[in-house]
Amino acid sequence: MSEKFLVIVESPTKAKTISKILGEEFKVVPSMGHLIDLPKKKLGVDIEGGFKPEYSIIHGRQKVLTGLKKDAKSKEMIYIATDPDREGEAIGWQLKDRVFKGKKIQRVVFHEITSQAVKEAFANPRDFDLNMVEAQTGRRILDRIVGYFLSPLLWKKIVRGLSAGRVQSVALRLIIERERQINSFIPQEYWEIEADLKKNLKDSVVFTAKLDKEDDKKIQIKNKDEADKIVSSLSQEKFEVVDVKNSKRSRYPDPPFITSTLQQESFNKLRFNATKTMIVAQQLYEGIDIGQDAPVGLITYMRTDSVVVAQEAIVHVRDLILKKYGKDYLPETPPVYKSKKHAQAAHEAIRPTSVLLNPDSLKDFLSQEQYKLYQLIYDRFLASQMSCAQYAVSSVTIKAGKYLFNASGSNLVFDGFSAVYSKNEEDKEKKILPLMEKDEVLELLKLIPSQHFTKPPARFSDSSVVKILEDEGIGRPSTYAPIISTLILRDYIRRNRGYFTPTELGFKVCDLLVEYFL
Repeated sequence: MSEKFLVIVESPTKAKTISKILGEEFKVVPSMGHLIDLPKKKLGVDIEGGFKPEYSIIHGRQKVLTGLKKDAKSKEMIYIATDPDREGEAIGWQLKDRVFKGKKIQRVVFHEITSQAVKEAFANPRDFDLNMVEAQTGRRILDRIVGYFLSPLLWKKIVRGLSAGRVQSVALRLIIERERQINSFIPQEYWEIEADLKKNLKDSVVFTAKLDKEDDKKIQIKNKDEADKIVSSLSQEKFEVVDVKNSKRSRYPDPPFITSTLQQESFNKLRFNATKTMIVAQQLYEGIDIGQDAPVGLITYMRTDSVVVAQEAIVHVRDLILKKYGKDYLPETPPVYKSKKHAQAAHEAIRPTSVLLNPDSLKDFLSQEQYKLYQLIYDRFLASQMSCAQYAVSSVTIKAGKYLFNASGSNLVFDGFSAVYSKNEEDKEKKILPLMEKDEVLELLKLIPSQHFTKPPARFSDSSVVKILEDEGIGRPSTYAPIISTLILRDYIRRNRGYFTPTELGFKVCDLLVEYFL
């Protein structure tokens, strides 16, 4: 059977997976990313003419372009199936507008590479979204203008080959300013006092209370002499319960991953840096051979800022939760999560394409890194659709003369979503206080003074730098990992045991930009 249709995607892996899904009538080829861009050796933006971009073929990509033109000959239709984001829309539009003029071209979009999703997308092609194209063009022009006029300043003042950028330079400054805060930090000594207490009963549970107030004012103990005087005074006092509070607390699951939260949690739990996370996620998205007729995309598109979940996926995951965990773990209605203000609503959150493909069933087909990241994504999605965890919380205030101590405890009474996914193992730990009543006198076993020093803010990690960029609205999900990689490549920063330390060159670049542009 002859090939009637041409399908253009970005990568060879994606091409291979989609080709096996679509069959012999479709020739699926990779563009290998952008083929057309602003010229490398000049500004390429007509500032006086309304910031009109002057695009040209990227050096070294002519061979790919020639191949695409050859593949397009005699085809009834060309389908652009690049990624479902602004970059993918722009890559496809540039091909339509500059390479395949006069040809029949349609855009197909899917957020997961599964047989059903791909076939459904090809059954419902659409026109190009020019709003998305223009948004990408605007960002590209801004990046070029900032980089084009800033970088030569660095070449003149420091050395050729350095670069500055709209997002890159802001990220560098954040890291530089944090390092200066650390270097200028002067530790301050302070002391805390705890009391080991128990009820006046045999075999009663020992618990620890912390000194909180003196004469109803927050206590501040600056040195050992002050601590010793307070300990001496407390040792003569009666420890009496003055307030007891018991309550219930619900802890809600986190939403399924978006790009930024995946990068943060992947660093926190797996110690994967942002670049590694995105490389492995791309592999899971583009398709893995799991012993079926064709490779299967295991997760939805991994560059997203939306927490929206397809209704069909919600139905399937709720069915799984009910069968595997029981009705207590399934909320009456599916949880609804709110995306951030400027999120691309057409996108989905990052989730497994099928909850029936549990991580353990795929272990033999995945590398260790793929398995770990897939398990993280799978468990987070499953947990996001489960019931709250329930805690019994108790707190007690204890009076000793003019001093007040506080103690608190919590007990997990229903694990809910935390049966599947928990950010912190401490969430599952029990810290139980004995039952106490107001006016009850307790037995003092020991007073424990301890010396501490205030600590400087922590250096940025992949996780924390992604979080601050997102919180401040700097960059997009797709830019976080490349920005960090660029800063390291330029030797502006170095990653030491997972945390970023600026170099002397990084300080010079940042200071120069601040001097000339603030």
